[in-house]
Amino acid sequence: MAAKVFESISKYGLALAVAGGLVNSALHNMDAGHRAVIFDRFCGVQDIVVGEGTHFLIPWVQKPIIFDCLSPPRHVPDITGSKDLQNVNITLRILFRPVASQLPDYDESVLLSITTEILKSVVAGFDAGEVIT
Repeated sequence: MAAKVFESISKYGLALAVAGGLVNSALHNMDAGHRAVIFDRFCGVQDIVVGEGTHFLIPWVQKPIIFDCLSPPRHVPDITGSKDLQNVNITLRILFRPVASQLPDYDESVLLSITTEILKSVVAGFDAGEVIT
């Protein structure tokens, strides 16, 4: 009697362990303040952005690329001219909150072009002494 019980437990236990491992590898939890873009090995980066919570992924085919959507700081160093035509070496610290629907290419394409242009226009309105103080 006990041998039959152990035999059935071992058969069903192995099947249950394999099924549990597959389910565990197919589920992914996103923490608060994070978003993910899904990378598919066959289709590349998908346009779908997933938010907080538990999400289903196809094991070994899809992989989440996680972005921190809190307020990540970014430092942009630049050498720009002042009002009295002197070069000023300045570093700008940017705190931004990315738009979740445009996550795949926000950092390098959008921020870099806007910040250098705005930084140069603002610094050009001041003398070098005014920028330092």
